[in-house]
Amino acid sequence: MQNQVLIVVGLIACALVATLIAAQAPPPNPRDVQLVGDRFKPLKWDEMTPEQKKMMEHLVSGERRGAGGPFNVLLRSPEMGDLAQEFGAQMRFHSSLPRKLNEMAIIITARHWTAQYEWNAHRAAAAQAGLNESIIQAIAGGRRPAAMDADETIVYNFATELLNTKQVSDPVFKATKDKFGERGVVDLIGVMGYYQLVSMLLNVDRYPLSAGVKPELQPLK
Repeated sequence: MQNQVLIVVGLIACALVATLIAAQAPPPNPRDVQLVGDRFKPLKWDEMTPEQKKMMEHLVSGERRGAGGPFNVLLRSPEMGDLAQEFGAQMRFHSSLPRKLNEMAIIITARHWTAQYEWNAHRAAAAQAGLNESIIQAIAGGRRPAAMDADETIVYNFATELLNTKQVSDPVFKATKDKFGERGVVDLIGVMGYYQLVSMLLNVDRYPLSAGVKPELQPLK
């Protein structure tokens, strides 16, 4: 347990440092960004079409300051990919939901798809935003967390019901709308929808984890 706590603290510290560096550093040169992939060969700047270069420039100059995750795949359809990355930035950085709850919805989605890279990145972001580690671990194990506050319970109920049943019941919809408003309901669907797309892209590509990082999610039974 102590080792697990140290790992979590380390992940949070790394996420904080990365956030501070990204906020203060100038955008990287898109020519120098090293893309990663498996089934989709990592593209190099000199191999890219003008449309792909335009998308890369938008990625590195935006709030992500990089192109990790699904973007090497999305570059294969750069017009769609550029729209997708813009939508994703809106849902990740400018949702009407509080950041903790937004990240909670993201990791619930990553768990549903067993998207290892997405989980690894956003479980750290969720912890940094204030989501309790016991909740993160329960979601990782496919279990309902034992202790959630009222807002976390609303998001958990909505996200898991929608993912698992493809519907949302009247009581769950009402609770979500009453708390977060109609925009909040739509933003919650939006962030889940975007990260389902990301999960599919990553899983089809078999996108690798960073060196030395082990998969945390086990297959759901």
